[in-house]
Amino acid sequence: MQAMPDNDSIALRIAVSDDTGDLARLHARCFPRGWDETSIGTFVANPACMVFIASAGEANACHGFLIARSASSEAEILTLAVDPGHRHKGVARALLAATIARLKLTGITQLFLEVESDNEAAECLYRGFGAKSVGHRPAYYEHGADASIFSLAL
Repeated sequence: MQAMPDNDSIALRIAVSDDTGDLARLHARCFPRGWDETSIGTFVANPACMVFIASAGEANACHGFLIARSASSEAEILTLAVDPGHRHKGVARALLAATIARLKLTGITQLFLEVESDNEAAECLYRGFGAKSVGHRPAYYEHGADASIFSLAL
């Protein structure tokens, strides 16, 4: 499935249980406290979760992934990770676009997410899709950073 017609080099697919090791390794490269394989496997196996993997230019590679969880008519992005060597190439945008499209098809009308307050690139990405800042959580992350809460009407 191609997420963005203007960038044919990014391919997306749904994660399967065999992907959890690669996803855990990528998450550990992207965040101070990466999620382990068991934790990610729980999300991959959960029917209320959607896990997209992005490959940028290499077949079957894992250059980024996004986990979203839905309940009723709402969903939340649990994590979005892009390999540092593949940032600023449209990977995150492709993952988010595909997730939004799939959520709309399933009847989700509102998407929420938290982002570290000083992560300007992520905030710019979400605002580019129309997300609005709706709150702030002091010391939300384990390493003490604050979070900005965003909401996007779908």
